Amino acid sequence: MKVIFVDCFSGVSGDMLLGALVDLGVDVDDLRGAVERLPVGGYRLAAEAITRHGLAGHAVHVTLDDRTQQPTRHLADVEQIIRGSDLSRVVQDRACGVFRALAEAEATVHGVPVDAVHFHEVGAVDAIVDVVGVVWGLRALGVEQVFASSLPTGLGTVQTAHGVLPVPAPATLALLAKRGAPLRPSPATTELVTPTGAALLATLATFEQPDLRLSRVGYGFGQKLLPWANVVRLWLGETAGREWETDTIDVVEANLDDERPEILGATMQSLLAAGALDVFFTPIQMKKDRPAVKLSVLSPVERTATLSALVLRETSTLGVRVYQARRVKCRRWQAQVPTPWGDVLVKVKEIGDERVAAPEYEDCLRLAKEAGVPLAEVYAVAKAAAKEGASPP
Repeated sequence: MKVIFVDCFSGVSGDMLLGALVDLGVDVDDLRGAVERLPVGGYRLAAEAITRHGLAGHAVHVTLDDRTQQPTRHLADVEQIIRGSDLSRVVQDRACGVFRALAEAEATVHGVPVDAVHFHEVGAVDAIVDVVGVVWGLRALGVEQVFASSLPTGLGTVQTAHGVLPVPAPATLALLAKRGAPLRPSPATTELVTPTGAALLATLATFEQPDLRLSRVGYGFGQKLLPWANVVRLWLGETAGREWETDTIDVVEANLDDERPEILGATMQSLLAAGALDVFFTPIQMKKDRPAVKLSVLSPVERTATLSALVLRETSTLGVRVYQARRVKCRRWQAQVPTPWGDVLVKVKEIGDERVAAPEYEDCLRLAKEAGVPLAEVYAVAKAAAKEGASPP
């Protein structure tokens, strides 16, 4: 499995990550073409080769056109821009996830609803280009998982649309606190980790150093001149166990001893519709020997605040428990396979050279009823077709 380790030697920002991706081999013209598919203008993207402090790398500059006025945007505006492109659904989903994480952090800091958050610096075109460019660039390199080092905090203050704020910026700290990201002190009296850089890593990366077979290293320079090389390094390589994927999720739990069954069922549907990876119930015994149910929600990190609020709002619980869990996963994908009665959607998991397929029940049942054949026969044919011809996307 191809992975990248983000070595945040001097912090991280969106443009530094773009520079490092270009240094790794992402074609600048292809990158420019990808972000130009966004329905927004008023900027120019350029890359340059740089050597500082004895290190050679690249810097990417997103320069705004002073003649083009950029409005203050809300999360819905940014998502509309990203969804308005013809970029792949994966790129759109991940880029929107980064901005949603930013919006939730800003909402926490300012004490307002997520939808009321005004994106100022991070809603500008350059931030949108940075986020979409980084997500697209990782896909262009075939990266399946991102890891990251600890982050240097820096000191001092930063000028924002809300005035002078301490470094790290409050939204940056809120993002990193939610992920439990490892931080380390730095003597630099400047902002080293930008909100955009923090959101990208908090959403896309696992904060640990992986075992990998190193193939290339890319250096991305930041705009600030510091007493050291102001770069982020991307280590590109292959993990030793190529069939396994890992990621980090949050688990949201609540014990319910006084909830009606129909409320539980409705809550499960609401949670799944709101982005939960899975929802399940476990019978438990609580104090006073009362039978109860433990509600467990597997949540993408960027959706935890929303899903926790939904549990609190829709059930009788007074609070929820939230903790992180690391997943080890087989490589898997979905594919349409042909059968004599029509196409069936199958889920395929891969372990080494072995593939195991699980046909979609609804498709098989529909075809079985239409053709008047046993459901088990449709299942068997679909599984055989998947084993022979279901290729990964």
